[in-house]
Amino acid sequence: MLKGFFNAPQPVNEPVLNYGPRSVERAALKAALEDARSKQIDIPMYIGGKEVRSGKTAELRPPHDHKHLLGTYHEGNKQHVTDAINAAMAAKADWENLPWEQRAAIFLKAAELLAGPYRAKVNAATMLGQSKNAYQAEIDSACELIDFLRFNVHYMTQIYAQQPPISPKGVWNRVEQRPLEGFVFALTPFNFTAIAGNLPTSAAMMGNVVVWKPANTQIYAANVLMQVFNEAGVPPGVINLVYIDGPTVGEVVFTHPDFAGIHFTGSTGVFNNIWKTIGDNISKYKSYPRIVGETGGKDFVLIHPSADVDVSNVALVRGAFEYQGQKCSAASRAYVPASLWPAISERMKRDIASFKMGPVEDFENFINAVIDEKSFDKLAKYIDAAKADDSVEIITGGNYDKSQGYFIEPTVIKVNDPYYVTMCEELFGPVLTIYVYEDAKFSEVVDIVDKTSVYALTGAIIAQDRYAIAEMTQRLRNAAGNFYINDKPTGAVVGQQPFGGARGSGTNDKAGSMINLLRWVSPRTIKETFDPPKDYRYPFLAKEV
Repeated sequence: MLKGFFNAPQPVNEPVLNYGPRSVERAALKAALEDARSKQIDIPMYIGGKEVRSGKTAELRPPHDHKHLLGTYHEGNKQHVTDAINAAMAAKADWENLPWEQRAAIFLKAAELLAGPYRAKVNAATMLGQSKNAYQAEIDSACELIDFLRFNVHYMTQIYAQQPPISPKGVWNRVEQRPLEGFVFALTPFNFTAIAGNLPTSAAMMGNVVVWKPANTQIYAANVLMQVFNEAGVPPGVINLVYIDGPTVGEVVFTHPDFAGIHFTGSTGVFNNIWKTIGDNISKYKSYPRIVGETGGKDFVLIHPSADVDVSNVALVRGAFEYQGQKCSAASRAYVPASLWPAISERMKRDIASFKMGPVEDFENFINAVIDEKSFDKLAKYIDAAKADDSVEIITGGNYDKSQGYFIEPTVIKVNDPYYVTMCEELFGPVLTIYVYEDAKFSEVVDIVDKTSVYALTGAIIAQDRYAIAEMTQRLRNAAGNFYINDKPTGAVVGQQPFGGARGSGTNDKAGSMINLLRWVSPRTIKETFDPPKDYRYPFLAKEV
């Protein structure tokens, strides 16, 4: 076998295309959208490199046009989970023994496929299946996933290069990074195709084999990702894609002796239940499973009286309403000083009134649909409750309609109680709740921001006063894993702002960093002695003469 100390290509962030009128990328994306809408596809599971069809199908429809059928996918059962685990374990030895540079080459090729021939296809699938506009799809399913793949290869090489700094005379100390002993379960959400791609590939890159279950509402784009992985050369059984309800998957995965870890993004409640289940089954496993999760958020924007009102407004309207507020990092609660509220509210009303809402195929629409009827009904319930509460004021929005698609108007709620329900509970939709505070009570509000929520994912502060920035940065150090100064609380970039939160927002293992990849290896320290002793006696045992 050939050997060498190889340098992987230096990663750079993938440029974001703008999809402006008459641009090449706009024409390609329009064509991909038209092609996808023109046919109904049959989506299989992928187990051991084979397309598996159960015969029991479910429909996939655009959230913004639920009368249109995109295709169907094949639902699995417990046997399919078992088959996926068996396929993964059968592939494990060859995959983990493959030289690291060969694994790296596969995922670097996947990045190039996404950047080139699959770019329009994966963006169109994300737009149609998850109701994202062109720009939101581009920064997600193209750029962020490409960045994950390229930067993770870079982090992998750094991990392998980390070695003990000292080997004394006659000794060679070294460390090897082994994949986990078993399979990794990747459980991915609907809202980011990049997350759906990163969770299985980051573990696989480090030599692990994976069983991957995406959210049903992301299957349309997940199918494209699997096509990319297959074309890039991921061997059969390394990543197995199944479509099965969570409890059924859990019954098999979390009782299997070879379960080695979970890579999860989703709700805090689900993650808590998974953690408890793993704990209850701990005696069944060959090793302690790695539990890595990014969960809920109730992300804040805290505006200081010294803040610039235009900066504040943009942080709120972009942070709260891009992708209909369905980002883990979306601004959901805001604290505005009374002295700035008139100017900020005027700008918010002006900008929100200019938003166009409708299907993703019309590129002029800034707002699209929420993901499904369950989400729509939940948000409508909160909005109706706010309308009926005399202590709450609807600043803008408050309407909704699901006759054609699941459309919720961007809604801003002003409350008198900083602990009102929509200031505390995660809504995951285009609803922003604002508490206006007296300027003199700023210090008290900082404490309220810190204590209001069980979550600690993202947060933003807006201020010109550097003493105030320093104070908020210190006092809110545990309130957000990603902390933004004079910016919106969304838009973390791989290689620039590794993403993840603590408290009720997850294990803070920072997707897009070396920290995350270290969770998918188990180090072995090796000491080799070249001239070992041949007598047990130490010098101190000799008699005094």
